[in-house]
Amino acid sequence: MALTAFPISPAKPLTAITTISQFPHNPKTLILQQCKTTRDLNQVHAHLIKTRLLLNPAITENFLESAAILLPNAMDYAVSIFHNLDEPDTLVYNIMIRSLTYKQSPLEAFLLFKKMQESSAEPDEFTLSSILKACSKLRALREGEQIHAHIVKCGFKSNGFVENTLIHMYATCGELEVARRVFDGLPERARMAWNSMLAGYMKNKCWDEVVKLFHEMLKLGVGFDEVTLISVLTACGRLANLELGEWIGDYIEANRLKVNIALVTSLVDMYAKCGQVETARRFFDRMDRRDVVAWSAMISGYSQANRCREALDLFHDMQKANVDPNEVTMVSVLYSCAVLGALKTGKWVEFYIKKKKLKLTVNLGTALIDFYAKCGCIDSSIEVFNRMPSTNVFSWTALIQGLASNGQGKGALEYFQLMQEKNIKPNNVTFIAVLSACSHAGLVNEGRNLFTSMIKDFGIEPRIEHYGSMVDILGRAGLIEEAYQFIKSMPIQPNAVVWRTLLASCRAHKNVEIGEESLKHIISLETPHSGDYILLSNIYASVDRREDAIRVRNQMREKGIEKAPGCSLIELDGVIYEFFAEDKACPHLEEVYNATHDMMKRIKEAGYVPYTADARLDAEEDDKEASVSHHSEKLAIAFGLIRTLPGTTLRISKNLRVCTDCHNATKMISKVFNRQIVVRDWNRYHHFKEGSCSCNDYW
Repeated sequence: MALTAFPISPAKPLTAITTISQFPHNPKTLILQQCKTTRDLNQVHAHLIKTRLLLNPAITENFLESAAILLPNAMDYAVSIFHNLDEPDTLVYNIMIRSLTYKQSPLEAFLLFKKMQESSAEPDEFTLSSILKACSKLRALREGEQIHAHIVKCGFKSNGFVENTLIHMYATCGELEVARRVFDGLPERARMAWNSMLAGYMKNKCWDEVVKLFHEMLKLGVGFDEVTLISVLTACGRLANLELGEWIGDYIEANRLKVNIALVTSLVDMYAKCGQVETARRFFDRMDRRDVVAWSAMISGYSQANRCREALDLFHDMQKANVDPNEVTMVSVLYSCAVLGALKTGKWVEFYIKKKKLKLTVNLGTALIDFYAKCGCIDSSIEVFNRMPSTNVFSWTALIQGLASNGQGKGALEYFQLMQEKNIKPNNVTFIAVLSACSHAGLVNEGRNLFTSMIKDFGIEPRIEHYGSMVDILGRAGLIEEAYQFIKSMPIQPNAVVWRTLLASCRAHKNVEIGEESLKHIISLETPHSGDYILLSNIYASVDRREDAIRVRNQMREKGIEKAPGCSLIELDGVIYEFFAEDKACPHLEEVYNATHDMMKRIKEAGYVPYTADARLDAEEDDKEASVSHHSEKLAIAFGLIRTLPGTTLRISKNLRVCTDCHNATKMISKVFNRQIVVRDWNRYHHFKEGSCSCNDYW
């Protein structure tokens, strides 16, 4: 509909139309093209009433379409117009049902369809397609089945447009077998039908079926498009099917499809999930335009590859590009912050959520809980948990695991009890968390009872991780022989991780015999880590069997196994600093070593005695004290002391277990310098304050 006699200007009111002759033969153009605001609609509406043009069905329908679809905030206005129409026809109903579905009001769309059925207006293929989309959004399977029956009854079964929407509805409601029967029953399966079925499999995470159906397309010579390829690339990423993903990548380049942002973003995501992060980055860097989805895919790729510093660097680039992050971005960033202990960046994410008044979804809230817990801020984790409008088993599990790792085992068990009172059924990961709580807190009997309850009361069959947790509970408590017999009686074959857990306990409790047995089992199961040999070497050293300790270290070197260097990270003013044991190339080298020397001198004056058994075995007797004093966490703590104000909490992340000497030294540092220090090692968090540690030396 075109009211071309006058243009609409935001600065000027709409000039009145006086005669119907001013409308051209296609009266749609002006309303659809020139109405930009509700005020414009009001002016046109008033004129249509005054000139009785509203009685013209074509004009009314197009005016309604302008209000319902084209303007973002005029849906209520469109509904009021609709309710004042005497006998809306099918086209008018279609406009309203489609608009309500599109504007995220599918329930109102369905109620309007019910009203249509009671009127003289007959549903057509467009009505049925729109109402099936509403059923999809509502997950209204029963109502969708009723629409399906109506489709068959009224002869729309052969309409490809309707059948495609029917496939989508069934797939969205989880009825993939029915969706596939509809698909297979189509007399002619156009590309849109294939895409609908692929999308259905993708929504239900049936990645193998996506790839299988795509191969069937290729075999039958069915043409595919960008929509097809996006579904298949998503499946390739989840299946790590790099071969097919690369074939699609070559196809995209050969056919110059790189202008499609969504397609290239899917390619970036696929390569990242297949471990080809550098290739993903090349495609990302070559994109002419990058929307939030593209940035999120690349940041997520770095996070999943544990290249967390690069993930945060890219996130900072995203901010410089003035691209607002979405939920996926923030979850990936929070994960990276958690791994690195980057508290300041993670806090910014929470500030952004509050500033933008974003909904604290289950995924986002759970990521925040995990982030704060891994930064040693368990009170903040609890605060986030209490603010979440809804929680699920993953949220509860994250909090329970956080409490366990932060030395609050009893608190973790209290939340586990509360979880059950709230009728949230724990899963196998929850039980790993509560068993971990028992391990860290030395709650042996509670651990035994929970392990039995998991099987008896919840019907959860123990996995290797649960058996490993029980070994850890017994081993930490010094029940080495019982832990060993527990492993021998396992109904499934213990893996290297289980034996490694026992080996670590043997190190803590100086059990040479079972320690030797544990390493033998590890070697028989997989290529051992450097840490395995070092644990046994340390066991020998702890009982003054120095020659055996050196022999084990020599075996490690002969087999070409290099010791993973101790590495500690500290975040200061949003910058992450990295230190290695006896680091000679660290930033601010002279400043760091002078600060470390002064720090060690002050704590020795306060009573600290170096535990030189943790020094390098090849260190000379006179050099052992210097060796332990230059462990990576001591360098990081010393740097933090001179670069922060008095009273500032220091947060350190370490890649290996904290040694006895560093544990003792950090307790003394917290007392002498009156600092709280949080050190996260490979499996727990140590909160040092006033000369004590949250683990109560049970680590």
